[in-house]
Amino acid sequence: MKFNSEILEVIHNHAAQRFELHIGEYTPVLDYRLQDGVIAFTHTGVPSALEGNGIGGTIVRAGLDHARVQGYKVIPLCSFVAAYIRRNPEYEDLLIR
Repeated sequence: MKFNSEILEVIHNHAAQRFELHIGEYTPVLDYRLQDGVIAFTHTGVPSALEGNGIGGTIVRAGLDHARVQGYKVIPLCSFVAAYIRRNPEYEDLLIR
């Protein structure tokens, strides 16, 4: 199954504190906790049927872009998010130092 990650619409589900995609029967997610201007990304979940298609990167990028627009600092508690930031240093300025 191949997807064009540029046309996938990431939805910010404020009530559930997560970003999500709806792809057929699947819902990949990026969970977070927000407190005092700091967003902690806690879990990235991509169903195994969708792995390897850039879905995780798409949803993490949306979360990080949201953090930037809102002026939040980021704590990447999820290892996938931490690895994404290492591979994309343009987001390193969001990290709490």
